[in-house]
Amino acid sequence: MKKAENTTENISGQQLSDALSERYLSYAVSTIVARALPDVRDGLKPVHRRILYSMLRQKLSPSAAFRKCATVVGDVLGHYHPHGDSSVYDAMVRLAQDFSVRYPLIDGQGNFGNIDGDPQAAYRYTESKMTPAAMSIMDGIDEDSVDMMPNFDGTTVEPVIMPGAFPNLLANGSMGIAVGMATNIPTHNVAEVCDALNLVLDNPDSTTNQIMKKLVGPDFPTGGIMIDDFEKL
Repeated sequence: MKKAENTTENISGQQLSDALSERYLSYAVSTIVARALPDVRDGLKPVHRRILYSMLRQKLSPSAAFRKCATVVGDVLGHYHPHGDSSVYDAMVRLAQDFSVRYPLIDGQGNFGNIDGDPQAAYRYTESKMTPAAMSIMDGIDEDSVDMMPNFDGTTVEPVIMPGAFPNLLANGSMGIAVGMATNIPTHNVAEVCDALNLVLDNPDSTTNQIMKKLVGPDFPTGGIMIDDFEKL
């Protein structure tokens, strides 16, 4: 009979608190990066990035004909985002709602819900294509401007990040809750964002007060009233 190998030599001691902390940190980072929070460079979460890239590959430009959202959802699930179809469609719907984002990235045709909270129609009834803002975010993507990575099953590639010619993070804002971290960025006027960017490019040492004279405050999709005096701030 073969003598059993002594496996205790490969066992090392570790405090339970240290092991939990190390493994939980890995989980938290994965959740933050891969799902919940937007990337500051293009202002998109992975599901949004994959939706737009799928629509670009399907040639759903602003001048193209509308296509069923079910087709887009199916392509995203099959090639880039192997999760539930409702998560993909809900993300699509939000990008098309002019009361949710200041500059919609998807042009929707059909019932995409309303500001009163009524839900959208099922994806077999709605149609979509991209807006000029979405095209600006991806402008130059086929010119080796960004890194590409394999998709989940290695059959194709997807962009790590979008080129981001449109300042999406500040223009459209974002909301997200991750592990131990959250973000809630309001929408802003894209002309004011560009003025602030030009100021920082011309004068990298610009102060916050100088920048705020260009980017004076949020610009919500549904409007709003400022009840305080700017001069007192």
